[in-house]
Amino acid sequence: MSNPTSTPNTATYFRWADVPEEQVKADLSRRLISGDRVMIATVELQRGCIVPKHAHVHEQVSVVLDGHLRLTVGDDAAVTYDVRAGEVVLLPSNVPHAAEAMADTRVLDVFSPPREDWLNRTDSYLRTR
Repeated sequence: MSNPTSTPNTATYFRWADVPEEQVKADLSRRLISGDRVMIATVELQRGCIVPKHAHVHEQVSVVLDGHLRLTVGDDAAVTYDVRAGEVVLLPSNVPHAAEAMADTRVLDVFSPPREDWLNRTDSYLRTR
C-alpha cells in the first residue's frame, strides 16, 4: 500500500498517484484502497479486455470515469448494459456479471465489504486470458 497520512481518530489521506498499481493481466491494472468495511479501486481496462462471468458476496458500485464498458448481468435472462463515462451500475451481492471494455476504460469500483481475493491476489478468475 502507499504511504497514507493519518493521525489517531481522523481520516486517512491518499493520492491515487501514490497508490501502487497492480498489473493484474496484460490488459487490466488496478489500484486499491481498503478500510475495514469498504474498498475502493481504480481499474484500467484496455479495449477488448474481458472480465469473465463471476459473482461475489460483496455489493459493488461501478462508476465509469472514461471509456465504455459492456456489462452483462445475470444468468439465464442476462441483461446487457453499455456503461459510459458518468454512468453508474449498482450490483447486489451474489449477482453473476461479466464485462468487456469496448474502448480503453477507467472504472471506479467500490465494494462492501472489501474484496479479500483482490487484497490477497487470489482472484484467479480475473487473471486468466
